[in-house]
Amino acid sequence: MGKTYPMIDDSVRQFIQAQPVFFVGSAPLDPNGNVNVSPKGLDTLRILGALTVAYLDLTGSGIETVAHLKENGRIVLMFCSFQGPPRILRLYGRGHVVEPQQGDFPDLAPHFPEYEATRAIVVIEVSRIADSCGYGVPLLRYEGERDQLSAWARNRGPEGLKNYRVEKNQRSIDGLPGLNTTAESVKC
Repeated sequence: MGKTYPMIDDSVRQFIQAQPVFFVGSAPLDPNGNVNVSPKGLDTLRILGALTVAYLDLTGSGIETVAHLKENGRIVLMFCSFQGPPRILRLYGRGHVVEPQQGDFPDLAPHFPEYEATRAIVVIEVSRIADSCGYGVPLLRYEGERDQLSAWARNRGPEGLKNYRVEKNQRSIDGLPGLNTTAESVKC
């Protein structure tokens, strides 16, 4: 049923690239803290190497994953097959956040399409790759991407996005530090 993989081989790569959505899980060290799971889409994931993936972190109302990674680096990405044969694939690893003002951001940014809502890039060094059956995952039909986030970011503009991040992205719900909100907004 389940299988582990030593690296992101062609079969794993093809499965990942075929999924229009993936889920990110993280948690603080505090056992009373909140575990976070976030859905991601919009063509934001890139496979950078046999054991390295990255995704664009787009502006949102929370900052949990960023805060958890800054505290402890633990992260898991989950991909589910909602069409075709059932399968769930998880990438476990250690992640770090690269904000626009950091030196390696310009090297990573060209891997991704431009989004006005870009606030960081999350880079994950994968330590475990495992799949499972996915028999309980429903069949769903993909209809396309939503355009609300891009329209919202465009309407706010760079200064409005910066102000929003100052208001919403400085601390996690558990009080952990989030973004360096003094940084300028950047398209990626």
